[in-house]
Amino acid sequence: MKKLFFTGAISLLAFSCSKKENSEIKPSSEGSAPIATSVSGKSLIEASDCMSCHNTSERMIGPSYQDIAGKYSDKDIEMLASKIIDGGSGVWGSVPMQPHPQVSKADAKKMVEYILKQKK
Repeated sequence: MKKLFFTGAISLLAFSCSKKENSEIKPSSEGSAPIATSVSGKSLIEASDCMSCHNTSERMIGPSYQDIAGKYSDKDIEMLASKIIDGGSGVWGSVPMQPHPQVSKADAKKMVEYILKQKK
């Protein structure tokens, strides 16, 4: 009896502690299975350290998102996503942007897409 209770408690704990990061579950229409949707670029930025160097409208350590959006276009998404992951320097001054290797390419692209929408 104790073994059964202990096994059940461990299973319940493992189930309740598991979660999917970077996704939300939204119910689908007409009673079918829920559909997982990804987190927005804005949410990814807010959950990262981006805001310690960047701001939407004012230059801080790095350029503002509006300045970035004014300089680049949708054709630069791949390159800018790589800069988020690999870091970079020299484009906006002498302070290098630190690499963020923990950010996936897909998430970096979402972040860039959000930034490019901040055009003045």
